[in-house]
Amino acid sequence: MARCAWNTTRNAFQKAAPTANRSFVLRKTGPCSAILHADNAAGQVAAKMGMEHAIKTAQQNGVAVVGISRMGHSGAISYFVQQAARAGFIGISMCQSDPMVVPFGGAEIYYGTNPLAFAAPGEGDEILTFDMATTVQAWGKVLDARSRNMSIPDTWAVDKNGVPTTDPFAVHALLPAAGPKGYGLMMMIDVLSGVLLGLPFGRQVSSMYDDLHAGRNLGQLHIVINPNFFSSSELFRQHLSQTMRELNAITPAPGFNQVYYPGQDQDIKQRKAAVEGIEIVDDIYQYLISDALYNTSYETKNPFAQ
Repeated sequence: MARCAWNTTRNAFQKAAPTANRSFVLRKTGPCSAILHADNAAGQVAAKMGMEHAIKTAQQNGVAVVGISRMGHSGAISYFVQQAARAGFIGISMCQSDPMVVPFGGAEIYYGTNPLAFAAPGEGDEILTFDMATTVQAWGKVLDARSRNMSIPDTWAVDKNGVPTTDPFAVHALLPAAGPKGYGLMMMIDVLSGVLLGLPFGRQVSSMYDDLHAGRNLGQLHIVINPNFFSSSELFRQHLSQTMRELNAITPAPGFNQVYYPGQDQDIKQRKAAVEGIEIVDDIYQYLISDALYNTSYETKNPFAQ
């Protein structure tokens, strides 16, 4: 919800552009590989389409690697790996994002938060989903803190002087998760979803706020694995569900009430929201009920909307 006004404004500008009618071109490059040229269409549409092809390929050939080239921001990439899991497969996805992270030991931004997501099916309707930014915390969480006028932990980001900050409005750069480990992961993701596809990379990746009329030229990579080509789907599902149960049964450490498997806390929040609804802060609610279509306050800004 924190990006609601930005998404609405960008989509409105893009629909009014001469290239509003996007042309998707899927090019099969091998038995298990393909590139979807997305013509800078909405990232959610392009990533979903790319995953649909990856699932079909993995069904026939066991594995699939599909790159999506020149697309817009695709939002929460857990959605796309869950497509694969619901089909009975393992899904992995990664994508580029705006440069807003200092390299480990550095004082200037270079990479984006470059998220990575994984999902796999357990027994019945069980799905294990893991979705992470390669920074200590995702930029969307900083936006959420801004919208609520809340402070952030001083481990998330630094200000213009490179000093850790608790003020979400003073954020000048995010920090890689676990120092050199997150730094290495974001580099890998930039290589696989950008360099590999011949797209802008590193600090050349476009900012979502720079020019709302222009395409983002982002890249995303899907990997899908069919368990039947390695053991059996039934055995895989059984063992994954067993893993989830065994993790939940572990004695919690002091200060914790429950051990969750990765991503389980978000699953609980989603189920709760499906029943109780989603809290919307006043500023966003007022925008949603207004007649406003554009919010030009986001345009020509740096990656931190400043």
